[in-house]
Amino acid sequence: MTFGSIYIHLSNLENKGGIMILNFKYSSLVIAFIGIFFGLSDARSQINEKELINYAYESTYKPEESGKVLITNANILTGQGDSILDASILIDQNKIVAVGKDLDSSDATVIDAKGKWVTPGIIDIHSHMGVYPAPSLRSNSDGNEATSPTTPHVWAEHSVWTQDPQYTLALKGGITSFHVLVGSANLIGGRGVTLKNVRSRTVQGMKFPNAPYSLKMACGENPKRVYGGRNSEPSTRMGNVAGYRDAWIEAEEYLRSLKEYAEKPDEDKEPSDRPSRDLGLETMIGVLEGDILVQMHCYRGEEMVVMLDVAKEFDYKITTFHHAIEAYKVADILAQNSVCAAMWADWWGFKNEAFDMVWENTAIVDQAEDKTGCAIVHSDSAVDIQRMNQQAAKALAAGQKAGLDINKERAIQWITLNPAIALGIGDQVGSIEPGKMADIVIWSHDPFSVYSRAEKVFIDGLLKFDIDDPGSFERTDFDLGIIDPEGDRL
Repeated sequence: MTFGSIYIHLSNLENKGGIMILNFKYSSLVIAFIGIFFGLSDARSQINEKELINYAYESTYKPEESGKVLITNANILTGQGDSILDASILIDQNKIVAVGKDLDSSDATVIDAKGKWVTPGIIDIHSHMGVYPAPSLRSNSDGNEATSPTTPHVWAEHSVWTQDPQYTLALKGGITSFHVLVGSANLIGGRGVTLKNVRSRTVQGMKFPNAPYSLKMACGENPKRVYGGRNSEPSTRMGNVAGYRDAWIEAEEYLRSLKEYAEKPDEDKEPSDRPSRDLGLETMIGVLEGDILVQMHCYRGEEMVVMLDVAKEFDYKITTFHHAIEAYKVADILAQNSVCAAMWADWWGFKNEAFDMVWENTAIVDQAEDKTGCAIVHSDSAVDIQRMNQQAAKALAAGQKAGLDINKERAIQWITLNPAIALGIGDQVGSIEPGKMADIVIWSHDPFSVYSRAEKVFIDGLLKFDIDDPGSFERTDFDLGIIDPEGDRL
């Protein structure tokens, strides 16, 4: 570790009553450093270097105190597969405290939602907002590091433009969290990041606290088109698979060398023998160790199964197949392997591998293996993210028309709890239940109606958008604009 990194961690002191107190989460690290400098032989083993690295990029998001809020007389789709009519939700200290009837309203700001519907905040598992921001200019196109088929060393968060005006448009559609992915030009594209839909000057100020990173991978046409067009590998689907396998073999070798060094007695460890840091291989190892979740762009059914074979060979898990136009063909296999599919309601036909789509795709995945499938509706669009409830409604209608037994209580999970689970944050958001973050949307009508609009959007119990109050949402400097000094772009 460098002196600079040591200084950074020692500088995390809090001033309390004129006394400098070490922030608790850093105390063990500093003790370990002190041990090294004073010759304690076992102190080195107390340092988790993975944590040290991540502290440099950890979330700084901390919401203001929400106070006590009571939403009354609401029709609630809980996100847990049921609904509660004419009920209340009590929020306090940024969390959901209680759900039911006759809740205590003392000292609470009361919001009457009579005749309205309430859902968990909408979560989009596949977004490129921030890395492909508006205005759409080449100088702003920062989502694809299309310089090598494997680029696991890049992180989407390092391209995110925090003033993208698309965030606020998504907020008006009920989006409270979204996952930003790199593009799909590469076999292994880089890390993705989950963000809260809040305004901040820094990406760390938007990062969802303690959400795991993802690794974006892509199969099919995109990588072979991008690199085959340059007369380089991969140019075929078999070249794609060979590329993944080569990358995972290298990652396994790197992990083995790290373990061999770590297992040596301290007296036998020479600094020159220590494996050098490799940003890309660190990400790959994160997947092998289960810390980083694989989100994989893949359209065709048989290719999804091939990718499950590769994951089996190297003992890692694919969390979600994205786009998954042909997921209905292998819905049972996905369910058996506990793999989600994030799909469009009705996008298809824009390239060959997107041709064989059915409108019932989402519903079939949901109902697979005695309703144990994990179906998600995603946007992959800064336009559709504004109407995710309508996308889910189209998918629900297609399933019901086909005779599948699906109700809106289950379908709301496609845009709330299921993406939360697939992003590793299902214990914090995605449903309306005590203890979870108070990310909540009040809708004017049934959210599966084309006439419904998000009227109020709460993030951590704080009202971030109110349709009746044009000043309710935060503007960034870019939102305010320079075209009309008296107006703004929103």
